[in-house]
Amino acid sequence: MALQINVLDYLEYSAARFPNKPSFCDENCTITFEELMQDAKAVGSYLAVRYDHTVRRPVAVLVDRTAISITAFMGTLYSGNFYVPIDVDMPAQRASAILQKFSPLAILYSEKDATFAMSLSFSDRCVCIEEATKTEIDKELLKHIRTEMIDQDPVYIMFTSGSTGVPKGIVITHRGVIDLTEWLTDTFSFTEADVLGNQTPFYFDASVKDIYLTLKCGLTTHILPKKLFMFPIKLIDELNNNKVTAILWATSAINLVANSRVLTKKRPESIQKVFFAGEAMSGKILNLWKTSIPESMYVNLYGPTEITVDCSYYIVDRDFADDEQVPIGGACRNMELLLLDENLQPVKKGETGEICVRGSGVSPGYYNEKEKTTRAFMQNPANPYYRDIIYRTGDLARQNEWGELVFSSRKDNQIKHMGNRIELGEIETATNALDNVEAAICFYDTEKAKIVMVFQSAEADNTAIMKSLSDKLPKYMFPNVLQRIEKMPYNRNGKIDRVKLKEQYFNGKLELYRPTE
Repeated sequence: MALQINVLDYLEYSAARFPNKPSFCDENCTITFEELMQDAKAVGSYLAVRYDHTVRRPVAVLVDRTAISITAFMGTLYSGNFYVPIDVDMPAQRASAILQKFSPLAILYSEKDATFAMSLSFSDRCVCIEEATKTEIDKELLKHIRTEMIDQDPVYIMFTSGSTGVPKGIVITHRGVIDLTEWLTDTFSFTEADVLGNQTPFYFDASVKDIYLTLKCGLTTHILPKKLFMFPIKLIDELNNNKVTAILWATSAINLVANSRVLTKKRPESIQKVFFAGEAMSGKILNLWKTSIPESMYVNLYGPTEITVDCSYYIVDRDFADDEQVPIGGACRNMELLLLDENLQPVKKGETGEICVRGSGVSPGYYNEKEKTTRAFMQNPANPYYRDIIYRTGDLARQNEWGELVFSSRKDNQIKHMGNRIELGEIETATNALDNVEAAICFYDTEKAKIVMVFQSAEADNTAIMKSLSDKLPKYMFPNVLQRIEKMPYNRNGKIDRVKLKEQYFNGKLELYRPTE
């Protein structure tokens, strides 16, 4: 293929090569590449005829994990605009608050979500996807729109609240998505023979890998029902029945399967590539997967939403002890990672610094948030000569003896306790490596000057935890408060909800573990 400028080139290329091949399959629907392209062009024509397309505008798409969401995404792009995924399971009040932040040109929804759509702000702009696919395709108009688009135009806005709880809309361009997709394809040899098992929801940026690898390579993606993750044996059956060759999952999903011990009873027979991202990966979890599927490639990916999904990767090439943390490795193609201190100067090898990123994947900024954009996206301090933007991730890392980056923690997870500087992530890594601990997180109670550990375990109690940690951590890093809970809360992106846990702790509302009689 020639140099890509627009991600729609991927869809059209695969539709020409594999018109009748399934592209995306959900529980109730399978859509071929040709059907996807034709339906998307119809949706694009509907929008382009009715709305101004001379300026790129955001179109909200009410999404769940169905193939029709992809039709809406591609249709929005054909219209010359860009899409904003909105979770249909989100409370209507929160969804309306997000819509107010960007005033959508239109709101695309599926028939089954009509009631939710009509309850939102801007409901007069709602467009039913199924109805829009019946529109006659305006080939000349779509062709004209395409000639006006460049690779710096947005593909999507992803709203994420992060640690603040206030949603920010992160703008991601065609160039960012194209460079990510080309790098994934070249580095990991994805082809039309691959079959993906999608776990990440379409309002989470990790799903971008599944979507655009499918379109680029002409492979098939099976959208795995969410309920299967409650029944890991059925999940493995689903992977095997569909001959899934690669999974690009959130670390929490990888952990869930490993902690269920299902991998000792049944193995995913066709899996050749396992990717994980979103949270730190422990050697313990990795080893459980490697024991089950030793022949598979394992890849740890890292990246905040602001840099187009991933900016670093590590292909597992050696053994790890259970209490070791898997590195996040080095930079993806056309990206550079800088480790800077508090004065924005490079740190020495082995020292901890903030990860700052430059390259084609870096977002142009937050939608309609100039002040926040200026704070997070700044001039490269090493280059005063011309515009050279870096993104400050707020994540801390260090370089190990192999020159690989190892994630430490968030900047706000580094504390000073009893005169010692402590990375709370180190305590979490040590605890998560313990037998019978399913998940653990740490935070600091500033008022009482105490390190708080919250952990989930069916067997290990506080005494057992402290005894095990005595062999792994210096005494000044021991947690002062341990809280064993029934189950970790997770946010919409599949990560442990640290904000909710802290609120529950400080309000005395943690659901503590209750042993069964």
